[in-house]
Formats: sequence, structure tokens, C-alpha cells
Amino acid sequence: MKKKSTTNVRHLKRVLSLLGPLLLVVFVYLQWQTLGLFSSLSRIVTQPAAVDDMVDRLRASATFLPLKDTREPSETWFISTLADVSEPEGEAKNLVFPSAASSGRVLCIAAPSRRDGTRNAYALAWRDALPRGAALRPGLAFVSETAYDHSNIWHGLTALAPFASWHARSRCAARPARWALFHHGEVRLGMSRWLTTLAEATTGVNMTVETFETPGPVCFEEAVVFRRNLEGLTRERLLAAFDFMRCKARAYCGAVDVPETGGGDPSALRVTLLFRSGGRAFKDEAAVRRVFERECARVAGCTVAAAHSDTMTFCDQVRLLSATDVLISAHGAQMTNLLFMDRNSSIMEFYPMGWRQRAGGGQFVYRWMADRAGMRHEGSWWDPDGEPCPGSPDILSCYKNRQIGHNETYFAQWAARVFPAAKERKVRAAGEVSPEERRRQATTCNCS
Repeated sequence: MKKKSTTNVRHLKRVLSLLGPLLLVVFVYLQWQTLGLFSSLSRIVTQPAAVDDMVDRLRASATFLPLKDTREPSETWFISTLADVSEPEGEAKNLVFPSAASSGRVLCIAAPSRRDGTRNAYALAWRDALPRGAALRPGLAFVSETAYDHSNIWHGLTALAPFASWHARSRCAARPARWALFHHGEVRLGMSRWLTTLAEATTGVNMTVETFETPGPVCFEEAVVFRRNLEGLTRERLLAAFDFMRCKARAYCGAVDVPETGGGDPSALRVTLLFRSGGRAFKDEAAVRRVFERECARVAGCTVAAAHSDTMTFCDQVRLLSATDVLISAHGAQMTNLLFMDRNSSIMEFYPMGWRQRAGGGQFVYRWMADRAGMRHEGSWWDPDGEPCPGSPDILSCYKNRQIGHNETYFAQWAARVFPAAKERKVRAAGEVSPEERRRQATTCNCS
């Protein structure tokens, strides 16, 4: 037993004597591995060829996909691989580049086609490894995709409003260096003059539209994309966006302190007849005007102004509607100018024969707009008279641009309800807010 114990002690001493050299070997090995790793990194950093090879690999990783992916629903076929979100909270659904969602990559677009969105393409790329031949556009790009268009001022306004809200939310710091406009993935080269001026007034910078006429792709240093118009934009944020655009447009056009009619009386009622020419014009404008002037005369401090929208500049329309409490107009794009009226103003709308039966929900867009802008849509009148369109279900071919008659009795009764109520609201508002406070509110465009 004693002999066995002595043997075990001898073995233990031998193991302990070898432990030191063994640990030294392990330490030297690990050091060698570490030095080898740093040596590899050092070769990559110090050898330009290795850096160029890595950049080339990153360039090649940028994969271009169809800008319009017809496998997806129309709401998401534009840049379909990424999900848009309502961020910051309450904003319309959007995509931001670069961002965590894009893994820090910027948006690149190759868009040679103005007729087929499936021929245009997009890719995500790292700024220092852009696709070959790509041009980097500095600054922030506002990228707008719409199922409608950017020329009709009503449709265009629904595309513009999310950007106005986004710009205001940034405390007016997010100013676009350029715009990129698409319809179903097809390139568009601009907005109507009315929309362009409103966008410039809202953002404080001239509008530059990307044409995508370069030989290679165009990459944007920063970009925000709205592809669903107002979807996701809360009622509160939309109302704030309309207030913001109204304020900015008034400041741009010098309509900040619109003088009151009636000797400076803030409770004076201002009625505007905004006429159209051609399609959906009144057949007898003079008769229509006489009806409303007669009813206006029954209300203290009430005046009537009349104008044709097609003879007015953008700022003419801003100034006129800024001085309007009741807007009377036929259904049409010119009614988008109600944007420039004060909250709680009134709208009276008119249609030709056939619209009620054939136009569908689209005929109510200004009713919706008035509600979203904090105004009162006081109802509509559909002309009941006119020749039908037998065998023609297409509103565009027959009903859309008919002219509108008038019903003197109905118009007078309608005005007799609307005008006094609008006057009462103005009297009440004049007593609640001082002229100085009204001027302060009119000159403060809320960037938040």
C-alpha cells in the first residue's frame, strides 16, 4: 500500500513539471493565430487590390428588381420587397433610405421607361459601393408613387399631403433636394403648376424633378418614399398637414393678413362663386349669381365675389379663397382650392345631370376633403334635367362634362339656410379671438 502511494506522488510531480511548458506552448499557439488574423486584416487594409476586390463584390451584390412587381397588390407593387410603416407614429406609410430596414443601404433606381413600370428597376446598395455607372444624388429625395396622377390637383394633393406632414414633422428641416415621381412605376417629369407652386411654398425650396435620363442608375443619398398616398395618415396629422400647407401658401402669396370686407368687421360674411368654363360650367352664370346675391343681401355684412378659376394664378386663388367663408362651385378640380379657406368654412357643390346615377363614390371627394380639412360641406345639388345617354354606361363619354342648369327656388332656400348659420359662427368666432391673435395664428406655420 505504501509503495502504491509513493508511485502516485511520483506521477503527480511529473504532470506538474510538464504543465508549465504545456501552457507556454498553448499561449504561443494562440498568439501566433492572433498575429495571423491581424496580419490578414493588415494585408486587406494596406493592399489596395484587396480593398478594390471587396468593393467590387459589394457592387455585384446590388440586385435590381422590377420597380413594379405585378405579383403584388397594387398598393405594394412599388419596391415590393420592403414593408412600409407609419413612422413616426401617425404618418402615412413610408419607406426611408438608408435605414435599419435597408441595412444601411441607399435606394438606387434605373428607370428608362415612362410607359411600363415593369421595365424600371430598383436596388439597395452601400453608398461606398454603388452599382457601376450609378450617379449619386446628394441630399434628400422625396419619392412619390401614386395610382392616380400628379397633374390633376385633387389627385396630386393626396400624393403631396404625406410629404407636407413629413416635412412639418421634421420641424421643417427635411427639405427635398429633388423629387422622383412615378405613376404605376412609370416615370413622370413633373406636377401641374398649381401643385408645383404649393409644394415649393410648403417646403420652402424650388422643386427639382429627377428625369432618370442618365445612362446608369440614379442613387439617392437619402430618400423617403410614399407609395399609398394618405394610407396610414391619421386624421389628426392630415388636419395638421392641411393647416400647414394653408399657412405656408398664404405666406408665399402675401395673403397672411387678408383684409375683412364690411369696413374691417371680422364677422363679415364673404361668399365666393368660383365658376368653371366649358365642361360643368353653369348654363346661366348671371342667373345663378343673382340668386345668391339676393340671399346674401338678407344677411348683415354679407358680400359676394365671383371669379373663373381658369383665369387665375395660383396666388390669385390663394388670396381669393383666404377671403372666403362660403364657397359655391361646380364639382371639379378648382374646388381643391377650399384648402386655403379657414377651418369651419362652408362649401356648396353642384353637379350635372347623370353624375348621381353614374359617377360612383368619386363624386364625393370634396365632401371628404372638406371634412378632413375641418370645414363644412353643406350639401350638393344634382341637376335633374338633361338628355339621358342610352346605351352608354361610360360617364366620360357623355355625363362628365355636361353643363349645369339652375333651380332658383331650391338655390334660394339652400342659401337661406347656409348663409345665416355661417354668419352666426363668424360672429361667435369674432368674439372669442382678438384681431391680434388671428394675425398671430395666420403668421405661425406650425413645424411639428
